[in-house]
Amino acid sequence: MDAAELGRRTRITLRDRVRRVRGSLILSVQAAVAAGLAWYVAHVLLGHVQPFFAPIAAVVTLAISVGQRMRRAAEIVAGNAVGILLGELLILVIGRGAWQVSLVVLLAINLAIFIGGSASLVTQAASSGILVATLLPITSDYYLSRFVDAVVGGGIALLVMALLLPLNPLTEVKRAVGPLMDSLADGLNHAADALAHGDAAAAQDALDRMREAESHLRAFGESLKASKELATIAPLHWGKHGLLQAYIEAADHLARALRNSRVLVRRIVSMIRDRETVPASLVEAVHALAQSVSSLRRELADAVEPEQAAEAAARAVRQASQAHQAGLDFSGEVVFAQVRSTATDLLRAAGLPREDAERQVRRAVGRIDQSRSNRSAGGTSEKPG
Repeated sequence: MDAAELGRRTRITLRDRVRRVRGSLILSVQAAVAAGLAWYVAHVLLGHVQPFFAPIAAVVTLAISVGQRMRRAAEIVAGNAVGILLGELLILVIGRGAWQVSLVVLLAINLAIFIGGSASLVTQAASSGILVATLLPITSDYYLSRFVDAVVGGGIALLVMALLLPLNPLTEVKRAVGPLMDSLADGLNHAADALAHGDAAAAQDALDRMREAESHLRAFGESLKASKELATIAPLHWGKHGLLQAYIEAADHLARALRNSRVLVRRIVSMIRDRETVPASLVEAVHALAQSVSSLRRELADAVEPEQAAEAAARAVRQASQAHQAGLDFSGEVVFAQVRSTATDLLRAAGLPREDAERQVRRAVGRIDQSRSNRSAGGTSEKPG
């Protein structure tokens, strides 16, 4: 690797790290504020001499629940409190030792399961109980204070998360949907280029990348759940419901577009390997689908009518129909059908009702069919009788 290449990679790595820091800035501010408030309340207001559990509980709650719903954050608080309470009560009564630690863990896990906790609550209950039972001194000066500190720290974390410094639900959703839509657009563009050049390996690589986009789809779904909840409980973001609704309505259709696109790219791989006919208009159709995805991402983020996304989707259908009229083999016909299906998905994601989306797709196909019929009829009338 030469010096120029090393310098380029270093700049890219540095830029990525700065971007990650910016993306996590609000979380770090939340954690810092929550930790300071938790220590102040426990130490100054409640008079606890060493309230280390309060800031720890605050930071743990925020860190573990990042990107998740408020319910998980509340479970982290409850798990900490349950484990610490059991640890304090049992160790004061039965002392400390191997079997005492086992008993604390056994009771903490079963109590967490009994109250309907998730894996997060169970884990926090057990680990907090172990911490109290193994590391902390047994003294009446701290009787139940650690339990109170854990509740104070977790409660303040929830307060900061929901009221004082809540995450912007729209920002979180945009950050989550970006990788999904980028993967979809890039995969379609790369597949179209591979089809144009007859490169089966490149098409297969595009397909593999699109399969990996399932993780982005799951992250987008989780972000939507968290953002809907945040927009409901955070007064600062009550006005974001309308803007958030566009992403909520688009979610299922984007998932279908991703899956239909994977089928499309899989058949592109087959087209290349089987040396099928590849009209230029079919390549343009797949590129147009990619443009529709990119336009949709931009127009959703700008909260404007997704006209460019809808126009690109309709253009994709027109181009694919031209390829169909020119003549396609088996896999090519499947690609044509999948272009229509994916275009319908993208039109639905752009906010069109099902009937309108299907009507636009039929109209795009019908224009090609009508123009072919007119040319055929005109050609026949000019023939000498």
